[in-house]
Amino acid sequence: MADNQRMFVTGTRGIPGIMGGVETHCEELFPRLVNMGFEVTVFRRLPYATNNDTTFKGVEVIDLPCTKNKFLEAFTHTFKAILEAKRRGGKYIHIHAIGPAMLSPVARLLGMKVVFTHHGHDYDRAKWNAVAKMCLKFGEWIACKYAEHVIVISRPIQDALARKYGRTKNVHLIYNGVPEPQTCENDAYFSELGIERGKYILALGRFVPEKNFDQLIKAFLATQHQGCKLVIGGSFDHQDDYARSLVEMAREGDVVLPGFVKGERLHALLTHARCFVLPSSHEGLPISLLEAMSYRLPVIASDIPANLEVNLDSKCYFKCGDTDQLTNLLQNTINNDFRRVDYDMTPYNWDSIAQQTAQVYKEMMK
Repeated sequence: MADNQRMFVTGTRGIPGIMGGVETHCEELFPRLVNMGFEVTVFRRLPYATNNDTTFKGVEVIDLPCTKNKFLEAFTHTFKAILEAKRRGGKYIHIHAIGPAMLSPVARLLGMKVVFTHHGHDYDRAKWNAVAKMCLKFGEWIACKYAEHVIVISRPIQDALARKYGRTKNVHLIYNGVPEPQTCENDAYFSELGIERGKYILALGRFVPEKNFDQLIKAFLATQHQGCKLVIGGSFDHQDDYARSLVEMAREGDVVLPGFVKGERLHALLTHARCFVLPSSHEGLPISLLEAMSYRLPVIASDIPANLEVNLDSKCYFKCGDTDQLTNLLQNTINNDFRRVDYDMTPYNWDSIAQQTAQVYKEMMK
């Protein structure tokens, strides 16, 4: 494919190995698109760069500086990325998430065509103040107005855009995906954490209020543990009072915070967990939940629309924020025999998702 048909990508912190749902999405999707013949450049935020590599599985990676401030980081980096894409002769840009998508009109004014992926209503996140929420809502509206094509990762997001903005043309429902599970029998890492196979409950995600990890810890501490522990794999982007409070709560006992986990260690945790818990009040279509399902783990999830989208058994859900109900579900999991669950993962195949995304690109590049 000609270089002037290269797809530039922004709105993500970058790839590879960077914590976050959007980041995992991009790490899985864009190498597949390269293998299908597309040329792709991902702009990475310099503060998150873990190496100096300029390529990842055929995807060009360009580091651009930005202020590491939760209010300005995405905006400043996306603005620089759009200007850099134009300087390099870019005709097409793929913007991820509603905050960065606020700059869609800038790309259009510079003569570029825009694909926008809506990963979730970020203004529902507890970390944002009133002004930030207003800006994010503006970003959602302006992206729906100016992007040639809009990709949504779940049906509730698709319905919301139609209801709120009347945007139905060139709106493509393409789910988040999950790779094939890489079961791992090497549990040497567990001795470091002080856990045993089948005797820990697993949660994954960033330490932000909407993940409700504080409620999960409270619910777990209220159970009769019977030798079971709670493992919450993740960390924070910006250390704040909430993140510090989780560390303090974990010190009360039988709660393990191993930090951001990836690679073989993550595969081992997913292979041998007793169950997976996602207590969030806000999600787009959570990749961590799909990963847990691919490993055939029993799941406990809050009853928010994004979690309901995957159609778990009704007994797997609890009312979001109801700590007592969550405690009861955790206790049942601890009391009952260890088991596996078979899920239909067909809609979440990354190869199929790449094919669907490729069709969007081809339609825009015609």
